[in-house]
Amino acid sequence: MKTKAVRLYGVDDVRLEEFELPEIKDDEILVKVVSDSICMSTYKTIKQGANHKRVPNDVYDNPIILGHEFAGDIVKVGKKWQDKFKPGQKFAQQPAIPGQMESPGYSYQWCGGDATYCIFPNDIIEADCLWTYDGDGYFGASVAEPMCCVISGFHVAFHTLPGCYDHVMGTKTDGDIIILGGCGPMGLGAISYSLTYENKPKRVVVTDISDERIARAKEVISVEEAAAHGVELVYVNTAAMEDQEKGLMDITGGKGYDDVFVYIPNKAVCELGNAILAYDGNMNLFAGPTDPKFSANMNLYDSHYSRTRIIGSTGGTIDDMKEAIDKNANGVINTAVMITHIGGLNAVAETSSNLPTIPGGKKLIYNHIEMPLTAIDDFEELGKTNELFKLLADETKKSKGLWSTEAEKILLNYYNV
Repeated sequence: MKTKAVRLYGVDDVRLEEFELPEIKDDEILVKVVSDSICMSTYKTIKQGANHKRVPNDVYDNPIILGHEFAGDIVKVGKKWQDKFKPGQKFAQQPAIPGQMESPGYSYQWCGGDATYCIFPNDIIEADCLWTYDGDGYFGASVAEPMCCVISGFHVAFHTLPGCYDHVMGTKTDGDIIILGGCGPMGLGAISYSLTYENKPKRVVVTDISDERIARAKEVISVEEAAAHGVELVYVNTAAMEDQEKGLMDITGGKGYDDVFVYIPNKAVCELGNAILAYDGNMNLFAGPTDPKFSANMNLYDSHYSRTRIIGSTGGTIDDMKEAIDKNANGVINTAVMITHIGGLNAVAETSSNLPTIPGGKKLIYNHIEMPLTAIDDFEELGKTNELFKLLADETKKSKGLWSTEAEKILLNYYNV
């Protein structure tokens, strides 16, 4: 079967190509990839090429398919897996494979999300990192991977009990959470998750330095919506604060924050996060730095006397991934808050190679269509001369300007996908 895919050959060497997939083996599964969302990790992979730990050294001779946040339909199942999987079922997948570095979108010649069709090898299926789901749409399963990472950040946190060595896992119930640099796509996912998390906080403070990003965040996840869930939600532009540490501490009455999430790898932001920790507080460096020597000054006095600690998290477990898919499908969380752009497979190479310079949140790709990367905010203007964008604009207006399953159906039906 022929497939079109975006393949990596080396540093900054990304190509959209059509080629023949091999016939699947008895322990493999052929899938049709419908949607994939573009991750900053893919940009880092493009910039590092074979130097990336997950990319094979012979990538130039055996290029890998990029993309790891994908979902679609099962097409053909090898004999080994025919009791578990059937053609026509929707699939979701977890790209962080337990016990190995190899991962879809980084390591495999025939398996990755930026393709019209690809092949899941046995090791991924054996690890239970491919499964079926019954959701109406595809995009929820694509952006479940970044939401899975968000969920992991909440789950790896822990707090202690006086007089014993027991750890209470998760962010602190009825505590104060702050998400520094939290108005980007991942931060919005974290806000959405925090409102219904079982260890529900009493307050979530979200910072940014852009009034525009804060305004959009307030629109898609309002203070009133949070209050309806019993959570006080506070948006703060720290660039307007004369004394950021004091201003943020004052919001908590001087107590500090039980759980600090740092969503941008910036030295000053890390030091601010460390300074505003409450007693027995966690600071999670969630944003992945590209500099292997990235560091910042931390208060070790507080670590000793106030039992503060620094943790980090990346990726998530299979259970985190399934939680993301299930909660989104049941309307408990809304992963659409992450998405700001839609495009076709033709837009992947340029978008992935220039991701840090493209404003907005998640870029969602539909692999069987041809469309330039387009902001949802631009649908209405484009709809004045284009019937598809008019339909999409009318539909997204119904959901606060957010992408939706209904909008996805309009797009896929228009292109007969």
